[in-house]
Formats: sequence, C-alpha cells, structure tokens
Amino acid sequence: MSESTGYVLIEQTGGPEVMQWKEAPIAAPAANEVQVRHEAIGVDFIDTQLRSGILPVNLPSGLGFAGVGTVTAVGAEVSEIKAGQRIAYHYAVPGSYSEVRNVPAVRAFVLPDQNLDPTIAAGALFRGLTAWYLSTRLREVNKGDWVLVHAAAGGVGLILCQWLNHLGANVIGTTDSAEKLEVLKQYGCKYPINLNSEDFLERTKQLTNGVGVSIVYESIGKATFERSLDCLKRFGLMASFGWPSGDVEPIQLAHTRNKGSLFLTRPTISHYIAEDADFKRGAAELYGLISEGVLKIRTEHCYPLKEAGRAHDDLANGRTTGSVVLQP
Repeated sequence: MSESTGYVLIEQTGGPEVMQWKEAPIAAPAANEVQVRHEAIGVDFIDTQLRSGILPVNLPSGLGFAGVGTVTAVGAEVSEIKAGQRIAYHYAVPGSYSEVRNVPAVRAFVLPDQNLDPTIAAGALFRGLTAWYLSTRLREVNKGDWVLVHAAAGGVGLILCQWLNHLGANVIGTTDSAEKLEVLKQYGCKYPINLNSEDFLERTKQLTNGVGVSIVYESIGKATFERSLDCLKRFGLMASFGWPSGDVEPIQLAHTRNKGSLFLTRPTISHYIAEDADFKRGAAELYGLISEGVLKIRTEHCYPLKEAGRAHDDLANGRTTGSVVLQP
C-alpha cells in the first residue's frame, strides 16, 4: 500500500468551515522537483483572502504558498539539494497546507542553519520576504528617515519594524491595543501608536515636527488610507500592500500631486520574488539576519495543521501577534 499524505482543500470559497481535510497517495517528485515532509507551515493573511473569495482562486484549490521541512526525495535532474536537508520554499501554486508536498527545486532554499527551529523558519519565510522587499527594494531607507508601519504587531509588521530599525530608520508603528504597544517596543518600533486611543496622523506630525514621514507601509486599507497619505512628507512614498478594512476608492493622480508630488504603489511579493535568484537572495538576507540576532521571529501562535480553520479565524479577527504557524 502506498504511503498517503493529508492536506487541506477548498472546493468553494467562504468562511473557515470550507476548509476540508483530504488524503491522497504520495506521488514521486518529478525530475525537477524535491519532495518535502513539512515540519512547519506559515499562515499568511493572503491565505484567508483566497479562502474567503476576496482574491480570485481556481477551485478546487489547496492553500498556502510556503513551508519548511525535510527533503525526503529528489528528482533525477536535481543536484543542488540532497535528501535529508532542511529547506524553506516559496511556490506560487497554493498547497503548502499539507503533510508532504512536491515543489520545484529552484523554489527551495537550503537553510544555512540546519538546526534552526522549523517553527521560526516557517514563521519568518513569507512574512520575512515581504518585509525584505518592502524595506530594501521599494526605496532606499537611510539612517534617520522617519517611516510609518501600520498593523505593526502583525507577522509582517514585527519583522518589518526590526528590519527598518536595523537600517537606521525612526519607526512609528500602529496597533489596536495597549498590550500590543508593549510588544512593539521589543521589536524595533520606538514610537508605537494605539489606533483606538490616539490620532495616528496628529501623532506622526508631532513626532516629525510637522514634516511627515518618508514612507508609509499601509496594510490596513480603506480605514486609514487617506489619512496615511497626509502623513507623508513631500515626495513621500505610500506602499499599499494590505487592505483588511476594505479596498480603497479610486483616486485621481492630481490628488497625489496636490499632497506633495507623492509616490503611490501597490506591491505584491509575487512580483518581487518571481525570479528564482531574487527569491534566494531575499531568503539568504532574511535567514542571515535571523542568524545574526538582528531579527527575532515571534511564533507564539502555533496550531495543528488540521486546525487551520481556527488559525484563520484568529488571524482574521486580530487575536494574534507575530507569525501564525501550522504544525503537521
């Protein structure tokens, strides 16, 4: 009897209840693939958007784009990765919510520290690569620059705050509770703001002596977008990469001109790591900073793989801080 693997499948979009547990025989890896037995799988907000139908998905579909585990088999054409090595991978086809998976070898990265806790490695991967491109590839961040990070206590936010702090920026971060303010101070955010008790625009202007910030990392959407634009200094950049409060209304180009010849982008990780070399470069920088102790990965929210629905519910309702991880 062939060995089987369990995995999460959605056949329709909706709430966490549409996630089904399935089993299937484990297929041998193709010539260009590696087979990985997952040890930890990151849960990212985009997973909830695909599951709910906010973002388009071809049904039926798996969920999850990234995972960490041990290689159990390699295809005939694979030479750079060996069975027994621990890897992290990012693959554009959803399906990492599984016990075992075959992925292209070019999308796998052999972890430099083979003893790194898989939970940390997985919690860092997708969110850390997002923080990498936001902090290093959108626009150069210089020592002394003021920046604003929304949803700073989330998985991306905590890593991004640390990375920006490492680059010498003055990091302002927003969150939604007094408890999370204390968390932010431990992760490179020197100027935390509670959205429920402070006006983030007024406080940002106060901190920057009325000038504004160089970059706003906008991951809330409709509820904060317009006032986030007002936080920017002349020639400032708004990076709108998340919208859990709803997407923003269309804006006229003259609007960004009138507010100070601003720059506006809606980036996505899929473009910034589309090339295999970019993915591996980002992964090398990410895990390098973890090894050096520059980045701490918060992974207190771990769930059994079969309880992925509960993980989605907690993430979508703001009951988590840092990274959310599934464990097979």
